[in-house]
Amino acid sequence: MTVSVLAFSGSMRTDSLNKKLVRVAAAAVERAGGEVTHLDLRDLALPLYDGDLEAQSGLPEGARQLKQLMLAHDAFLISSPEYNSSISGVLKNAIDWASRPVPGEPPLVWFSGKIVGLMAASPGGFGGIRALATLRAILENLGSIVIPKQVALPRAHEAFNEAGVLKDPKLQASIDALAQQLVEITSKLKK
Repeated sequence: MTVSVLAFSGSMRTDSLNKKLVRVAAAAVERAGGEVTHLDLRDLALPLYDGDLEAQSGLPEGARQLKQLMLAHDAFLISSPEYNSSISGVLKNAIDWASRPVPGEPPLVWFSGKIVGLMAASPGGFGGIRALATLRAILENLGSIVIPKQVALPRAHEAFNEAGVLKDPKLQASIDALAQQLVEITSKLKK
């Protein structure tokens, strides 16, 4: 039974360190036997969450696309930047839109029981660890199962070579362990 994983970063920037990290981790998930779909949140063109907009127009197309992708996958692999000791507004906005119910859908079905692997990359010395604590709390509150293994990559601007490969084999081993745990736990819980 193949595990399907939706992989994305909470950053919009084209050359984002978190986009690089999620690509490295997605490749590790594939080596561990999972199937990965890459998502760039920029492609969804989500407006800032606004209850008035939702009441007038319903969910924007990007929010509907995000929810469809979330429903179609067993697990999520998320790499979050840390902005001012928390997650990015882009990532929080995507979570907020995805959490909005529409008639006929069970509440929070897009999050409930989904297995999640978390990572963060930052040029700072903490590697985004404070954002991971916030993100873990949000996702668990929405009913997701966040795996114990997580990766925080400090000084991330120095961590990749020009091909986007991690320079440090120990860090790659940590990413591989996260990917393996994500696939194994998801596979066991999916049965």
